[in-house]
Amino acid sequence: MNGKFVDWKDAKVHVLSHALHYGSGVFEGIRCYNTERGSFIFRLKEHVDRLFWSAKLYRIEIPYTAEEIKEAIKETIRVNGLKACYIRPIVFYGYYNLGVHPGDCPVECVIAVWEWGTYLGEEALERGIRCTISPWRRLNPTAVPVTAKAVGHYVNSMLAVMDARSKGFDEALMLDENGYVSEGSGENLFIVRDGVIYTPGLESSILPGITRDSVIKIARDLGFEVVEKPLTVGEVLTADEAFFTGTAAEVTPIREIDFRIIGDGKIGPVTKAIQSKFFDIVNARDEKYMHWLEPVYE
Repeated sequence: MNGKFVDWKDAKVHVLSHALHYGSGVFEGIRCYNTERGSFIFRLKEHVDRLFWSAKLYRIEIPYTAEEIKEAIKETIRVNGLKACYIRPIVFYGYYNLGVHPGDCPVECVIAVWEWGTYLGEEALERGIRCTISPWRRLNPTAVPVTAKAVGHYVNSMLAVMDARSKGFDEALMLDENGYVSEGSGENLFIVRDGVIYTPGLESSILPGITRDSVIKIARDLGFEVVEKPLTVGEVLTADEAFFTGTAAEVTPIREIDFRIIGDGKIGPVTKAIQSKFFDIVNARDEKYMHWLEPVYE
C-alpha cells in the first residue's frame, strides 16, 4: 500500500475515501502462472500500460512509474512466497474531502495478490457455461470512457451478473446501446461461424481486453480468420461455437444462451484449439510466445 508492505488484515482505507462514494479508481486483473520453468506473469507490461491509460482517462496521476509498479507487483508475489496467483493493482482517490470533484484527495496505490483458481469453475473450461442476455445494457461510451478499466463501471457489470445468477445462469451477456452484443459482465465474447471467428469491436462498448488481444493473435497464428464487427443477438444464438475470454475466465466456452444450445452444447473444435494453445503459452510451453511471460523469480 503506497510503497510499503502491510499485513492483509491491516490493509485498510478510510470510510470517507472518495472512491468508496464515487467509484473514482482504476484497476487491473493479472495472473501469475506456476510452470515447469518457474513462475511467470502473463503480459505484465500490457496490463500495467492499460492501468496508466485508464488512469489518464480519469485524470488520476499515478505517483509511480510503470517500471516501479511492475517491480512492486513481482516483489509482492515474492514476499508472499506464491508460485501462482491473481494480481490486483488498484489506484484510487482516498480521503481528504467529499466533494464530487476529487480536489486534494490523495491518490492511493495498492497491489494485492492471492491464490485464485478458475473464475467460472474448472468444469466450465471443458463443459462450457450457461448465459442469459442481460436486461441491463453496457455503459454508453458518450457517458463514461468505457475503454477504461474503472472501478465505478463495474456497478453495471454487478447488476448484470446478479440478474443472471438469480435466474440460474452462470454469466450475463450484455448488449450495447444499439442492441448489438457487447460482452459478458467481466469477459470479452467470441463466436465461430463456418470456421470464421467473430468478436465485437470497440464500437460495441467493450473493454479492450488483454486476453482478447492475445486470443486474436493466437487464432490468426493458428490460421483462423478473425473479424471484429458488431454482432446481432441472432448471429450469436445461431453460432457454431461461442466462448468468453478474460484474465479471470481465461478461455471459457459457452454451451447455452437463454436455453438455446450453442453448436453441439459442448466445447467446439475451434475453441478447443485456441484454449489449448492459450494454456500452452501461459504455462511456458511455447517458445514463440515467451515474450508474453514475465519471470517473477529471477
